[in-house]
Amino acid sequence: MTRVLVVDDDANTRGLVRTLLEREGHAVVEASDGRTALRVMHQERLDLVLLDVAMPGLDGFAVLERIRDVSEVPVLMLTAHSRELDKVRGLRAGADDYVGKPFGRQELLARLHALLRRTDRSSGEEDEPAAYVDTLLTVDFRQKEVRLAGERIELTPQEHRLLEAFVRHPGQLLSHEQLADLAWGAERAATREQVRLYVGYLRRKLGFPARKGGPLETVRGFGFGFRYRPPT
Repeated sequence: MTRVLVVDDDANTRGLVRTLLEREGHAVVEASDGRTALRVMHQERLDLVLLDVAMPGLDGFAVLERIRDVSEVPVLMLTAHSRELDKVRGLRAGADDYVGKPFGRQELLARLHALLRRTDRSSGEEDEPAAYVDTLLTVDFRQKEVRLAGERIELTPQEHRLLEAFVRHPGQLLSHEQLADLAWGAERAATREQVRLYVGYLRRKLGFPARKGGPLETVRGFGFGFRYRPPT
């Protein structure tokens, strides 16, 4: 059963959305503010988030940015703001779609189901390799699992995206800009400092914090590379 998190400070809106989604066979989890939503994100397996923009405390944009630090779950923004700049801001921060308030029930359901179908298609692609494997590292692209010398290591979603960018381009030098595009997406505009910071995180997780001897190589003035160790 699809699990949807509904984040809105208005109880009437949450109740209406819950009724609509439960009639369609979805399970609904509610959060009345941004901090509660982020706690739920860490506790529940979710398939989609409906996120209100205008909330006290952490607004929808701030919550969205924190969600994108830890998850690629589809996010549909609910907003009474019709300004184009607000929509562009949300999309650049990682929102997948917008629906305005007051919303039509059929439009909301249609947009939600379209996002779920898109997610199902992307997760079911069969033309890409299922995993990267060398003598040191195994990266399962579909299960989002990483093993180092046979032992599972825990990465954040952003660390995993960065590692995927490296292992999909073994032996190639990738600039800060290329890594930002591959691992964050052009619309999220990661800085050079963010890229360097996350490369450092990966080095520590892979057991080579001192830069030497590990799979991640720094080439000053050019960027970073990944050393491929072919299986014997």
